[in-house]
Amino acid sequence: MALVIAGERSGVGKTTVTLTLLASLRRRDRLVQSFKVGPDYIDPMFHRHVTGRACRNLDPVLTSEAYVQQCFTRHSQLTEYALVEGVMGLFDGVKEGAGEQGSRGAEEKNNAQCLTDFASTAHIARLLDLPVVLVIDCSRLSGSVAAIAHGYRSFDPRIKIAGVVLNRVGSDRHLSLLKDSLKPLQLPIFGVMRRQDNITIPDRHLGLVPTAELPELNALIDRLADLGDTCFDWQRLLPLLKSESLSPPTSSSLSPSFPVRIAVARDRAFNFYYQDNLDLLQQLGAELVYWSPLEDADIPKDIQGMYFGGGFPEVFAQQLAENSSVRDAVKTAILKGMPTIAECGGLMYLCEQIIDFEGKSWSMAGVLPTSAVMGGRLTLGYRCAVALQDNLLVKANTTVYGHEFHRSHLTLTPTQPLFETSRYDCEENMGCEGWGLPANIHASYVHQHWGESREIPQQFLKECLKVASSATWI
Repeated sequence: MALVIAGERSGVGKTTVTLTLLASLRRRDRLVQSFKVGPDYIDPMFHRHVTGRACRNLDPVLTSEAYVQQCFTRHSQLTEYALVEGVMGLFDGVKEGAGEQGSRGAEEKNNAQCLTDFASTAHIARLLDLPVVLVIDCSRLSGSVAAIAHGYRSFDPRIKIAGVVLNRVGSDRHLSLLKDSLKPLQLPIFGVMRRQDNITIPDRHLGLVPTAELPELNALIDRLADLGDTCFDWQRLLPLLKSESLSPPTSSSLSPSFPVRIAVARDRAFNFYYQDNLDLLQQLGAELVYWSPLEDADIPKDIQGMYFGGGFPEVFAQQLAENSSVRDAVKTAILKGMPTIAECGGLMYLCEQIIDFEGKSWSMAGVLPTSAVMGGRLTLGYRCAVALQDNLLVKANTTVYGHEFHRSHLTLTPTQPLFETSRYDCEENMGCEGWGLPANIHASYVHQHWGESREIPQQFLKECLKVASSATWI
């Protein structure tokens, strides 16, 4: 068993509730595996900071329904307890069925065709047959809490609402009104969290500020653990959080066929990676060498490939620009043929410049003949992307599914783009994007979770292996 923490809408505090539960469990020396519904990178960073274990994303758009089930089963078996944090409101998802499903099976597509809450928290709860705890923001209601709880419990009878957590409760009198209203529903109250003025996580233009930038985070987690020790009904919660078993997961069937070293940029500027992608590279034989374009004086030695994930290069643009030796080394390596993946923030780093929110220009690696300009417009959503040419990761006409989330745009578009993209849920054409020239790069705003698509990392590592077999390099 495990629990899904869901919100009745965005902003009700489900991340705070989740972190409070995780912090209190870890204080009790409980081994807990966390999961996050959807494509988000930042919430899983907080989970990992608390639990010491990589949080796993459960996203059937980026992967598949089968992969979500396999991923949950594989990782939850390793721990005593398991907890899934939802996304947005409980039933907020996308419409499934637009376009072809690529690697997804036809039967799976047909089964999902009628879903309008595909990839929602409710969808994941149904897939995994898990009970849901509904977090309700009570700051501006009293008796109406019963209507909200009743509506969510009755809306889809396949969803098992095990109980509620009442968040942002103002006073004892307020709590009494809430309890009296909920009593006829006989719905358990698993927790009561009062308004907390001293527990806040700062945010900025793409969500919460990542963990690496919060020096006071450990003190915050300690306050959450203190809160969790007193605000939850642990006698009821612990049995629901208990994992099914502690049996070891089945060993990977992947053959480690690619003994190469991949430099993975990982610091405050580049930290958006799906752990499953990194695991796949390692299972296939790659050695991952983590390094910092912010702090290091050079790229790692004896590498055969580079991977730049997303993140916030615009926030650290001045420091990246000042590290000219690394920028020059990256450019030299790529122009000499180093296979390189650059997603979103990584793409921005390969541009000639980043122009920040204040209009200041900062020199970047200069591989791509374009600049990334920060702006107020948010580009957000799932993408269906069809490869327009053979490239570093996929063959022409291959369909992949990804996610965009950025506030920058490029001053020039590529003459030979990687993808033609469309919205996942309505087939609206979004135009062409992505840079594949020189041919050894894959630079795109579209974030991919490879899931079961082993062909993608295999193709990348094949190109890296060619570098490894070369007589000389750099």
